[in-house]
Amino acid sequence: MRSLCLCQICTCGRHHCPHGTTRIYEHSGVYCPTTEYLEKYPTYGHVLPAQSLKPKQEFRAYRGKMEGITTFKSDYRPYEIVQQPRHVPEEYKPKQGEIDLGTTYKRDFNSYQMQPVAIVRPLERQQVKKGKLDTVPTYKDDYRAWDIQRSELCKPEQSYYPPTVKFGNSTTFQDNYVPWEIQPRQSYKPSSAVQRSTVPFNGDTSHRLDYAPYQLESRSARPKDVYRPTSQPFEDLTTHRCDFQGLVGETAKLCRPAHTTVAHNAQFEGSTEFQDSFQPWEIPPPTVKKAQEYVPPAGAMLLHSTSHLDYVPHQAQRAVPVRPASHRRNPRVPFQGKSTTQEDFPAWESCRRGPIKKQQPTPSPPGKFDGVSTFRCHYVPHELIPAQSCKPSHVALQSTGPFDDVTTYSTEYMPKKQEVCPASYPSPPGYVFENTNSCGHKFFRKLMPTVKAF
Repeated sequence: MRSLCLCQICTCGRHHCPHGTTRIYEHSGVYCPTTEYLEKYPTYGHVLPAQSLKPKQEFRAYRGKMEGITTFKSDYRPYEIVQQPRHVPEEYKPKQGEIDLGTTYKRDFNSYQMQPVAIVRPLERQQVKKGKLDTVPTYKDDYRAWDIQRSELCKPEQSYYPPTVKFGNSTTFQDNYVPWEIQPRQSYKPSSAVQRSTVPFNGDTSHRLDYAPYQLESRSARPKDVYRPTSQPFEDLTTHRCDFQGLVGETAKLCRPAHTTVAHNAQFEGSTEFQDSFQPWEIPPPTVKKAQEYVPPAGAMLLHSTSHLDYVPHQAQRAVPVRPASHRRNPRVPFQGKSTTQEDFPAWESCRRGPIKKQQPTPSPPGKFDGVSTFRCHYVPHELIPAQSCKPSHVALQSTGPFDDVTTYSTEYMPKKQEVCPASYPSPPGYVFENTNSCGHKFFRKLMPTVKAF
């Protein structure tokens, strides 16, 4: 039978086993709370944990006097600044002789005497006849005018007669608008008068009239089946164990090389796989190429270039400018003061407009002002009838019969028996204490009911 812990027996969720010390500190006398990490990964021998290389955050004040020397001041070395010599340009000396203004275009392209091009288009012959031209053009011959009668206008003639009196004509709104008498709409709202019935209230409802009570039959209590343990032993064979019995074979060999522990006191041989596989090669020293000694050429240096040898100077005249010479006027002559704009756009003779006179106001009607507006003339006051409220009055309904305090909850509610949590007892009923493990969990074994033989 499986043993249950006090945490598993509890049904209210408020009872737990007291947790004690773990297995590591079981006999050391040191208290440590239960952690999963310490249970899975215990310590090995006398191996100390790796020390942290992180410096401790401790402020150490320097009691000495602070020097005003920085890294820049200590490492910086000033150098003497020497002003660079300035390049002095040579003085310009004009060359002697005349400038040859000849070009390659003038030398290779000579001018030829050109003749005017003959016109290929024949001359237009004008035939002038003195007689009268009596012909019909193509447009008049093809497109002749039709005799179309003028359509009559459908628009009625509006004969306008000027009024004899000032503002005597009526407007379009006055002609088309006919005033109608406003009739009040018929209200479809029911009257708010309460119609009280003379028949006394009987208190019958549709539920009371249609509801027919039925007598319920008593429910038969179903007896609980008694647990009967089997006399045969439990077979713990599964489908996997029956079908897969395994094959006889050799144990798989590990491909990982064997881990050899190196003692701390053993000396290192000084040779590695890299040193054994890659031996140093003998590299010959690099050959230095000897530079040939400079031998200056014999004789004087010729400073003639291709342009100096091939260029032939020609005597040419200076080019005559095509722009005509500007004829400057004598500033002593007085300025005429006339321009094309003044000659083409002369000033017009304009007459000054007279003052705008105010028109005569409309003569006021004789007599005293009544002081009555259009709203006051046409407004008809009506008597205000207040709307009656449809809200029922707050009057308590009084009854001569006794008050029936029966509710649906009181008739249908069946109180349930409060169950006590078995873990609240020092020894849970129906369980037998077995043992307490190292973590502090108390295990109980459930008692099986005895079955009497028939």
